[in-house]
Amino acid sequence: MSEILLMKGNEAIAEAALRAGCQGYFGYPITPQSEVLEYLSQHGEKRGMVVLQAESEIASINMIYGAAGAGARVMTSSSSPGISLMQEGLSYIACAELPCVVVNINRGGPGLGTIQPSQGDYFQAVKGGGHGDYKLLVLAPATVQEMADLVFDGFDLADKYRNPVMILADGALGQMMEKVAFREYDVTKREIPKWATTGKNGRKERNIITSLHIKSEEMEKVNQHLQKKYCEMQEHEVRFQEVQTEDAEYLLVAYGLSARIAHKSVQIARDNGIKAGLLRPITLFPFPSNRIHTLCKQVRAVLTVEMNAGQMYEDVRLAANGVVPVEFYGRMGGIIPSPEEVYERLKRMVSPESVSQEVKI
Repeated sequence: MSEILLMKGNEAIAEAALRAGCQGYFGYPITPQSEVLEYLSQHGEKRGMVVLQAESEIASINMIYGAAGAGARVMTSSSSPGISLMQEGLSYIACAELPCVVVNINRGGPGLGTIQPSQGDYFQAVKGGGHGDYKLLVLAPATVQEMADLVFDGFDLADKYRNPVMILADGALGQMMEKVAFREYDVTKREIPKWATTGKNGRKERNIITSLHIKSEEMEKVNQHLQKKYCEMQEHEVRFQEVQTEDAEYLLVAYGLSARIAHKSVQIARDNGIKAGLLRPITLFPFPSNRIHTLCKQVRAVLTVEMNAGQMYEDVRLAANGVVPVEFYGRMGGIIPSPEEVYERLKRMVSPESVSQEVKI
């Protein structure tokens, strides 16, 4: 690890991309992620990266498509409405099996919404977002340190599976400043892939990258291949963190910033005699369904905590599969729930008659 620096989450993502050997960044400014583009505009060219502010998010994702097809390690970033504009391109990239990293620093919606933090893009990220049966591998950091670490992991996973990887964070994590230390990373290990469109260079066959397969039989085979790959991700790439789950009677499930809040709520609950624990998914796809299901056999109830209307809640309910009740607490529109709010919601589950009617639900 290198020296410890104090950085914004957005800056940590940008610096990690440089250290991970990212060769090209194509993006468009939008609050609250503009510091990624600003940082790379200042430092990228000096360190060998092509940095280009495209005319739109649609243009930037298609530049990613072209550069990734040529074998370059590439990244883009945006925030919620901008990611929506990229969905067609992401579907093409996923079908063409091209590795890249896409960063989404969520803001409140729907619509143009607010620049405040949100987790309202969960569905879009983990269910594909664009058209067709495809998946992104989705990583959810909870600290500025993880904002950096998951960039390195994201590029490696993208190359491993020839698949787009999304880092799903929020405006608060993008803007907050924390200590970060960057890992040692050998960028020379990565070579230009054999499938890349770099010219024939003596090869007998051409490399063709496309998402167009007119014949239904061919398109079905492509889909079957992709689904097999997603199953491999589910088998090998599930990541999560547990806090005090060993003897937990009530389980909180939360990711990203909400997990930090829920962690404090667990401490408050423990101080008040309630045996609570936390499971924090780090991969949102693949989702830690099996581990959640196992914990459901131990606990009395589950509470999901999110900054949305209850999106991950649906996946947790599927994982629980009726073993125990699953309830939801969330705030929307850029409002961040407090640990005390979450604790009061948990206390209502434990003992409904003990909760004040004034508690916000």
